[in-house]
Amino acid sequence: MKNCSRILALLAAVLLVGMVCQASAATRISGRASTEFEWYDNADEDTATPIYQYLLFNATDIADTGWTFRGYGRLADDPSDEADVDSEFYYGYLEKRNLVTDLDLKLGRQFISTSAGASVMDGLYLNYNNLGPVDLAFFGGGDVKFDDNYSTGDWIVGGEVSSDRLIKNLAAGFSYLQKWEDEELGYELFGLDLDYNLPNLMRFYSETQYSWLTDEVTYFLLGAKYYRDSRWSLRAEYLYSLPVFSSTSIYSVFAVDEYEEALLEFNYLIQTGLNAYGRYTHEFYQSTSDADVFEAGLEMQRIAKLSGYLVGTYRLDEDGQDLMGIKIRVAYLFHPRFEAGIGAHVDVLERQIGFLGDQYNDEDDTTSQRYWVDATAYLTEKINLQGKLEAVKSDLWDKYFRGRLRLNYLF
Repeated sequence: MKNCSRILALLAAVLLVGMVCQASAATRISGRASTEFEWYDNADEDTATPIYQYLLFNATDIADTGWTFRGYGRLADDPSDEADVDSEFYYGYLEKRNLVTDLDLKLGRQFISTSAGASVMDGLYLNYNNLGPVDLAFFGGGDVKFDDNYSTGDWIVGGEVSSDRLIKNLAAGFSYLQKWEDEELGYELFGLDLDYNLPNLMRFYSETQYSWLTDEVTYFLLGAKYYRDSRWSLRAEYLYSLPVFSSTSIYSVFAVDEYEEALLEFNYLIQTGLNAYGRYTHEFYQSTSDADVFEAGLEMQRIAKLSGYLVGTYRLDEDGQDLMGIKIRVAYLFHPRFEAGIGAHVDVLERQIGFLGDQYNDEDDTTSQRYWVDATAYLTEKINLQGKLEAVKSDLWDKYFRGRLRLNYLF
């Protein structure tokens, strides 16, 4: 089983925290333990039966010291030996606010997110608040790769300067990040994010990422949201994205296509818990024709025991790569302790293969379908059982079934 050391580290940390917690009744323990069993057919038509054990664990104000521990991970195995499932240690860190005045600390495996980049790291995060009109953050440690072996030469280091006090209604942040792979510099990125809000009227925001090693902007987002009326809002965005590869990767020497996107979205609150939206997106491509995507839907939180969603999507382009799809789910609370639902996802891809060359002049339709039933039984206030049975079918694969049972215990 891969990544056992990560899981053992998580379990050891949880046990250590648990023993420390016994020293003081003031420590607040919370979390969730989930046991999940799945079964499905793989591409070779063999049945896989993976089993997962998840643990989310929080210990707050340990022994009246103000320290907090947060951890999340899973154990995984497939008794049928058909699926390659891994145990994972997602995060586990100690946190202390006001270690000294205005200085917060996090130590351990944690998620780092800035406009310059994001990562999961094993390391130290320091955040100094109220340094004059700004806040200052610093982080550094080992760069975690869940899909590869952990290397002592993989590092991440960076920082961020941010403030929401320099100019009224403006929040701004400037960040810097380096990633090292096998002791070689793979990424050096700068980031800038801006958010300006006119209360009860309009919000403007942008985010920019710049790669120093390749001397180019690799990500840019500019948006505005009009929300003067509490019942409806209008959002417009422009997105530019350019893939950036590590300087240590062979892919860094190849040219890549830019991607651009313009979006317009309208949201309308029909009533409390029931929302409708419409969205138009124009996708700009370099190597293929542009595409227009239209999407509309209804989203309903539980109203009189009923909840669900209905979404329709239509995508078209000049190359004939059209897509039509629908998503629907309806759930009903039959009893305060039992809810059941049904749903379906159906996609139809219409392809005009002729754009590949004159020898390819056929049209092709590919349909994929998913239908399912699901249910949740609230056995007690802290224990619930979830189940889902799904039928999957497409023109490329035979029909097969997929199921999942999950027992959750909240503490």
